Amino acid sequence: MARVLKPVAVPSAVQIAVEGQTLRVKGGKGELVHQIHADVEAIQEEGTMRFAPRGEKSSAMPLVGTTRALFCNMLQGVNDGFERKLELVGVGYRAQAKGDVLNLTLGFSHPVNYAVPTGISIETPSQTEVVVRGIDKQKVGQVAAEIRAFRPPEPYKGKGVKYAGERIIRKEAKKK
Repeated sequence: MARVLKPVAVPSAVQIAVEGQTLRVKGGKGELVHQIHADVEAIQEEGTMRFAPRGEKSSAMPLVGTTRALFCNMLQGVNDGFERKLELVGVGYRAQAKGDVLNLTLGFSHPVNYAVPTGISIETPSQTEVVVRGIDKQKVGQVAAEIRAFRPPEPYKGKGVKYAGERIIRKEAKKK
């Protein structure tokens, strides 16, 4: 017996095309393409999308759940998009977006220039805030992680690049 996960409701503004194992989702913000694993079957019905395992492999069910989650992220991305906010904490730490380059001053002897990948937009509402936006959740998270990796927050003073709302666990300084 093949188990089928709960169907995903597809908004009317989104167009879906399943061609073999290629899944295309097109919406107001753009288009995303995903290659479905060979053990997963995509079933398109009127207004919904379902995913089921092909065959009786025990490894297929986790792949079905992962594919469903990725599809839900694709739907949200083409409808609303994703954003990740970063904060720069430290004296003299600044960020400035110029075209497709993000200029960062992070206390090094040189400025850090980060080339923004295609499909991602970066804004700097203030000198200490960076907002990463895009339709691909994985790409938005990866770009935010790469920017954070230039100067991760350190535990003694909390200086560095951190996610908005991230709590830095502070350490007490060494005592004499």
